[in-house]
Amino acid sequence: MYEILEKEVLAPTITKLKVKAPMIAEKTKPGNFIILRVDEKGERIPLTVADYDRETGVISIIFQEVGYSTKLLGKMDKGDQIQDIVGPLGHHIDLEGYEKVVLLGGGSGTALLYPKVRGFYEQGAEVISITGARTKNLIILEEELEKYSDRLFIATDDGSYGHHGYVTDILKDLMEKEDDIDLVVAIGPVPMMKAVADMTKEYGIKTIVSLNTIMVDGTGMCGACRVTVGGERKFTCVDGPAFDAHQVDFEELMNRLNFYQNEEDLVHDTAVEEDK
Repeated sequence: MYEILEKEVLAPTITKLKVKAPMIAEKTKPGNFIILRVDEKGERIPLTVADYDRETGVISIIFQEVGYSTKLLGKMDKGDQIQDIVGPLGHHIDLEGYEKVVLLGGGSGTALLYPKVRGFYEQGAEVISITGARTKNLIILEEELEKYSDRLFIATDDGSYGHHGYVTDILKDLMEKEDDIDLVVAIGPVPMMKAVADMTKEYGIKTIVSLNTIMVDGTGMCGACRVTVGGERKFTCVDGPAFDAHQVDFEELMNRLNFYQNEEDLVHDTAVEEDK
C-alpha cells in the first residue's frame, strides 16, 4: 500500500498527488513511468513520474480524469492508500550531449514534460519550454517550468493567456530565428506531436515524442500499445515510451487510440448507473 501525502488540484479534472514510494523515487529518471491500481479490483493505470525526491522517498504523479479509473483516483485524498504501484518502468531519456533544447507540452502532457525540462536544465543545457492549453485555467506547472527553463512560452487556444494560438506557432517562430537548436521534445495530444514532427523534419532537427497515451498494461504482454517506428513494430511500454518522432507512423497511432473507445464508454455508463 502506498500512502497519499498531498493532493493538489492543478486545473479542472487535473490532479497532482504526492505519494510515499522510496524505492521508486530512488531509481526514477526523467521519462520513466509507473503503473498503479487504486484497489484490488482496479485496472492498471500507467502514469509518468512527474517529479521525485530521493531524500524523502516521495514521487509525484499528475493525471487527468478521463476514464473510470482515473476518476476513482481523483476521488482519493491525503491519507488514503493506493493499492499497488510498480516502477520505475520504461526507458528514461538520454539527457547528455545537448546544448540547446526546446520542449513542448500540450494540455496534461505538460505533466509528462516537466521532469524532462528539469533533467535537461540540471544537465546544463539551455532549456526553452513551451506549454499550451485550451484556456488559461488549464495551464499547469507554470512556476515549476519557469524555475527550470531559460525561457518559458505559454499559448492558449482562446488567447486568454500568453500567445493566442498553438504551441507549434511558437516553435515555428523559434526555428525560423534560431539555427542552433539541438533537440525538440514534444509531449501531448497525438495531433500536436505529429504537427511538431512534420515541422522539425523540414528543419532537420532531431525530435523525440513520448507515446504514453496509448499504454494499457505497461509490461508488453497485452500488445495494445503496438506502434510502428521506422517500419518496425514496437511496444510503447517496453521499447519507449520515447521515440524518434520522424520515424513514428502517426496515422496508425491515431487509429489505435480509438480502439478501446466502445469499452471505455461501456465502463463509464455502468459506473454512472451504479452511482444512482
